[in-house]
Amino acid sequence: MDKFEKLNGIAAPMPLVNIDTDMIIPKVFLKSIQRTGFGVNLFDEMRYNRDGSEIADFVLNKPQYRKAEILVAGDNFGCGSSREHAPWAIADFGIKCVISTSFADIFFNNCFKNGILPIVLPQEQVDLLMKDAEKGENARMTVDLETQEITTSDGDVIAFDVDAFKKHCLLEGLDDIGLTMEKADAIDTFEAKAAAARPWA
Repeated sequence: MDKFEKLNGIAAPMPLVNIDTDMIIPKVFLKSIQRTGFGVNLFDEMRYNRDGSEIADFVLNKPQYRKAEILVAGDNFGCGSSREHAPWAIADFGIKCVISTSFADIFFNNCFKNGILPIVLPQEQVDLLMKDAEKGENARMTVDLETQEITTSDGDVIAFDVDAFKKHCLLEGLDDIGLTMEKADAIDTFEAKAAAARPWA
């Protein structure tokens, strides 16, 4: 998993509320347990017509937001089923940070495990960031995880909270496997002692 330290990128505004995981990645595409290849189908039913052509007025199809790395979203983002494919699709598209007033718990925790920073802010601050995002590709935001601050294109600074352990994992690029591998020496020592004590096992 890549480290998340400081992100300066284009923010896409998506003010819809209750965006569920089936909207993020429809169940028809859940045919793989690989973490890659889902970005092309992110928000598929909102992004494409039935013939596969793009819906021009969907935000991520607009030229100024095709390379968005930040998503400013409406309330209750990631609700619905607990599929981990939802953050996989978001990450595979290139979005590294999602900002909302609230997230579904399972989706929220899955984001951290997949290198995505979900940020919860009060409505008035999300509204301010939404307006900033509406300016397009020239209005780049900076998200600094170390200082826990978002800086708008106008220089406004918004502080955010993040769990200390989850922050550590993102800063160091540690998913669950990475966390386990940090203990590799201790695991090897334990296994060696166990094998010596119980050679028949």
